[in-house]
Amino acid sequence: MHFEAVLLKTFLHEFWLFGIKQASACIFGGFLLAMMILTRFWYPFDFLYRYDFLFLAAVAFQIFLLCFRLESPREAVVILIFHFVATVMELFKTSDGIRSWQYPEPFVIGIGNVPLFAGFMYSAVGSYIARVWRIFDFRYSSYPPMWSTVVLVTLIYVNFFSHHFVTDIRWLLIFASLLMFGKIQIYFKMNQVHRHMPLVVGWLLVALFIWFAENLATYANVWIYPEQTDHWQMVPPSKLVAWYLLMMLSFVLVSLVNRPMIYNEPTPHNEK
Repeated sequence: MHFEAVLLKTFLHEFWLFGIKQASACIFGGFLLAMMILTRFWYPFDFLYRYDFLFLAAVAFQIFLLCFRLESPREAVVILIFHFVATVMELFKTSDGIRSWQYPEPFVIGIGNVPLFAGFMYSAVGSYIARVWRIFDFRYSSYPPMWSTVVLVTLIYVNFFSHHFVTDIRWLLIFASLLMFGKIQIYFKMNQVHRHMPLVVGWLLVALFIWFAENLATYANVWIYPEQTDHWQMVPPSKLVAWYLLMMLSFVLVSLVNRPMIYNEPTPHNEK
């Protein structure tokens, strides 16, 4: 009974730590989502469009994180990379000939049909991955050659554009990702020891939470899909496929900055 009590105490302690660390990793994304929801129901600034306010708020929060060393310069670089990559895709997806989704409110700070704050929504994913990588001290049971991961995510990125004109190969890309990453265990440090889980399962869980956030964001009228034009409805679960692929793209981009390290089984004295 004493042994079971110790196990329960350890589990609850690590579960608490896991939640705290995840919340810390989500700080930028959580801030953005909170601002989206808050300004949907209360926005007092008549002189500034809501989307422009969200952009300025995101920039100000990034400066705050850097000034108070809550974010490293390396993580800020990741955010800039994601902002650029995402904005290019947004320009295509929201173009008049495609219109996969749209931003229904007016703005000044933007390019084409895209308010510039939109790039920060993708940057929030990159920020989360970079921060959670550092906070949990990620290690891997193995890792494929870097060039092969870059080739895979390049094809994923291209397919986000090309599937509008030629055959959609997303399921082939998912199959390729399972072949490449399916056997890999990710090790994450809770307190004094590393725990592990399948890397692909981790991606799926994060994709699920992004989908939840997407439903909140579309409900807050930040962007809408064609079927949400007349009235809001839940984003179809099929979008999880796109978020899984985007999650993989994000992960590999971060891996170019935070190089993956292989986990070595600890000796009795070196994992304290």
